Amino acid sequence: MSAEPVASNLRITLADDHPPTRAGVRRALELAGWEVVSEGGDARSAIDAALEHRPDVVLLDIHMPGGGIPAAEVIANALPETSVVMLTVSRNDADLFNALRVGASGYLLKDMDPDRLALALEGVIRGEAALPRSLVARLMEEFRGRGRRRMTLPNRRAVSLTSREWEVLEAMGEGQRTAEIAQRLGVSSVTVRTHVSAILRKLKVPDRAAAVRLLAER
Repeated sequence: MSAEPVASNLRITLADDHPPTRAGVRRALELAGWEVVSEGGDARSAIDAALEHRPDVVLLDIHMPGGGIPAAEVIANALPETSVVMLTVSRNDADLFNALRVGASGYLLKDMDPDRLALALEGVIRGEAALPRSLVARLMEEFRGRGRRRMTLPNRRAVSLTSREWEVLEAMGEGQRTAEIAQRLGVSSVTVRTHVSAILRKLKVPDRAAAVRLLAER
């Protein structure tokens, strides 16, 4: 069954603090029939342009001045009919998860084939998620780790950890380092560090050693 055709003359706002990148993206999209209605180099200009032009899509760089993720959250909340997509060099798990949590409809990498960019964005208009295959596995890993377990601390305070956070904490209790935990769980070291940060925050402890002590005392 063929994909439903997408209307022509789709309108887009581009925001990236690197002018040559914007020029390349603009050229690729205009060749595909998109109308670039505005451009910006930082979060504030991206938000202002989106609110003024109300485009079909806003394409944001994550690490531009002001932050692409905060801009994505503002735009997604203010313009629910506009799709927000990140275009970035970052393969960081936390960037991916945070972008999706604030309402982004896609997360594309700048090293993708420019000729495929328009197709990916047209998929977003049809309601499809635009994610590179290399990051889909990480998203699935995060989804599988959402089951929660409660940990009661010595002061009787209960803390809720995801099943993946619990696995990381147990591995820390066994003395494993980040790379060893990553290999054991089949995830990246960046993912492990993200989980460790979440564990420390939830347990309200300053470091891994303190978290392991709480695990032993529970």
